[in-house]
Amino acid sequence: MAVPVRKISRLWIRSFAALGVALLAMLGLTGTASAVKATNYVALGDSYSSGVGAGSYGNSGSCKRSSNAYPQLWANAHAGTTFTFVACSGARTGDVLNQINSVTSAATLVTVSVGGNDAGFADVITTCTLNSDQTCLDRVNTAKNYANNTLPPLLDNVYAKIKQKAPSARVIVLGYPRFYTVPGSCNVGLSDTKRSAINSGADTLASVISSRSAAAGATFVDVRGNFAGHNICSNGDVWLNSLTWPVDESYHPKASGHSGAYYPALRAVTG
Repeated sequence: MAVPVRKISRLWIRSFAALGVALLAMLGLTGTASAVKATNYVALGDSYSSGVGAGSYGNSGSCKRSSNAYPQLWANAHAGTTFTFVACSGARTGDVLNQINSVTSAATLVTVSVGGNDAGFADVITTCTLNSDQTCLDRVNTAKNYANNTLPPLLDNVYAKIKQKAPSARVIVLGYPRFYTVPGSCNVGLSDTKRSAINSGADTLASVISSRSAAAGATFVDVRGNFAGHNICSNGDVWLNSLTWPVDESYHPKASGHSGAYYPALRAVTG
């Protein structure tokens, strides 16, 4: 029995469509459930989100928003994204609450890094640089105590306000790197005791931020592994500034740290 021409055409169309979907899947071009096709992206947070240390700050003033920072790299890679970049150097949780005023219900993606300044990161570095091993250890322990006992409700408040302002947005919380490879290649500077203590402070922050972001229904992105082999005192290409000028750029990711660690880590959970 002859098959009508129209039926043959429909069969061919379906076959080609199925073949096309299969080919796209093989090439990794189809979307996944976790991918974010953001049309409205708001980047909040402190200096690790603004890009202090990465250069090219334009007219952002003391906030030092870098065109090399991971939020800008993400926006550049996703054509059609409406991008609001309000992360600012020195921001604490209270400052991020003010930044959240820039978030609207139209937001589909919000990223944030915050907590390090609340826990006294800058003072930890200063204390450890200028004082004995024991004084450094004591100051790090004070920062850890703050992170474990005082910081959690402050983070909860930040994440809740983001959710309130943008109920449909995916909220992604990015952490902080470990600063040192211990033992490493550095022959001068801080002792390994101090370096290990500072790293342990970063680990405590990661634990607390991960826990609170999960409780809020946000996605935590741990960048410590992405920086492995590129920390200060590593033998390879170092992606973090040590003591440098301007001083406020010390112990912050270079442009390579954003492109090589933060951006890929964010891309891995958003597409």
